[in-house]
Amino acid sequence: MEKRIAYRNGREDNGSHSPCLPGPRKVTYTMYIYIYIYTYTTSAIKNSIISMDTSLLSLFVFVLVGRVLGSMPTESSFDQYYNISWGDGHFLSLDQGREIQLSMDNSSGAGFGSKLSYGSGFFHLRIKLPEKDSAGVITAFYLTSHTNNHDELDFEFLGNKEGKPITLQTNVFANGQGNREQRIHLWFYVDKIPIRVFKNNTMIGVSYPSQPMQVEASLWDGIVGQLMEAKQRLIGLTAPFKAHFQGFNIDGCPYNLHSKPCDSSIFWWNKEKYWSLSSTEQRVYEAMRNST
Repeated sequence: MEKRIAYRNGREDNGSHSPCLPGPRKVTYTMYIYIYIYTYTTSAIKNSIISMDTSLLSLFVFVLVGRVLGSMPTESSFDQYYNISWGDGHFLSLDQGREIQLSMDNSSGAGFGSKLSYGSGFFHLRIKLPEKDSAGVITAFYLTSHTNNHDELDFEFLGNKEGKPITLQTNVFANGQGNREQRIHLWFYVDKIPIRVFKNNTMIGVSYPSQPMQVEASLWDGIVGQLMEAKQRLIGLTAPFKAHFQGFNIDGCPYNLHSKPCDSSIFWWNKEKYWSLSSTEQRVYEAMRNST
């Protein structure tokens, strides 16, 4: 289920929805985010893909929405793949570690990260966003390299006024270069709809993520500076904000810990079927872009 984000200064629903994009109903949502990272080499002959022997990456992003968090089966516990990174007092383990709650109040938010760094893989979390008025509160899921000229893939759900559409912001950092933010208002069900693909254009001088990255998630406030007092009043009135996470499985190639290189074709996410969108995916992607 793929989704690409094209930033068109995403607007709110005005009733003129594309028939290809199903509108939301009044149900409880859970956000599912899937990130594919896989590698390939391009040939100088017709720019064809011929082998899988470099560290170049091609990224596809999926965002799924729909079912209540507790209705989906889970397998791995949090401790198998992740550690709490910060905000210990704002972290709660539920269901024998198969569900994690992060909370945010005036004193702190919280975050966690994977124990290992990965050179390629399939990364996902099931996320239930904070309820009620959460303007200024950010629920983030991202991959980052923690290096000076870092690589990073960001997915940030920007808190909204109660009853307004959720805004999803993505960003890509490559070799320390970012400023690739794109936003979309999620007024429609995003199941199976691509929202963003960041293509590998290193051949024309565009930086591309190539460093091993850790998988991380966090709940934090995005209001700073002169708005601090107003922020504290807002959070004091509506806190604590709570985000829930499930689905801690990681299908990835741990960097320097696997007998095969992380761009090897033995990994299912490196298969040719994931190198591009299908015709159906391309069609719904274009419909999404034209509607935002």
